[in-house]
Amino acid sequence: MHELFEHTADLGLRAVAPDVNTLFAEMAACLMSAIVEDPASIQPLHESALQLAGTEKDYLLVDWLKELLLRFEEDHMLFATFDVQVSDTGLTATLRGEPVDPQRHALAHEVKAITYHELKVIQTPQGWLAEVIVDI
Repeated sequence: MHELFEHTADLGLRAVAPDVNTLFAEMAACLMSAIVEDPASIQPLHESALQLAGTEKDYLLVDWLKELLLRFEEDHMLFATFDVQVSDTGLTATLRGEPVDPQRHALAHEVKAITYHELKVIQTPQGWLAEVIVDI
C-alpha cells in the first residue's frame, strides 16, 4: 500500500509493506503515482535492469527513487512494475514500463528532486514503513 501526502510546498511519499523488497517496489509505484495521474495507464512493454550499491536502506531508497526519476527525465520512461531484491550491499531490480505517451499519460506533478528531508525507512512489528519528501 502506498499513498501521497501533502507537505508544505512539497509532496510526501509513504508506503507500508510486509517486507523490504515490496516496500521498495511500493515506493517506486508511489513515485509513479506522483508523476502521472493514472499509473494504471502505464503498460509494461519494455524491460530494463537496474543495480545500485548501498548498505543503508534509507539512503538506498533515495538512490532508487532518484534513478527512477532520472530515467523519467532523461529517457521519458514511466514504469508499471518493479521486481526488487534488496540485499545488505544494494539492490537489483527489473523495471517494466513504456515511454511517456501524451495521449494516454496525463502528468500530475513535476517532481524536481528526491530529498533527504524527514527520510524514514523503518521496520515495525507490522512490517516496513518508508517516507520520502519530494520537491515539486
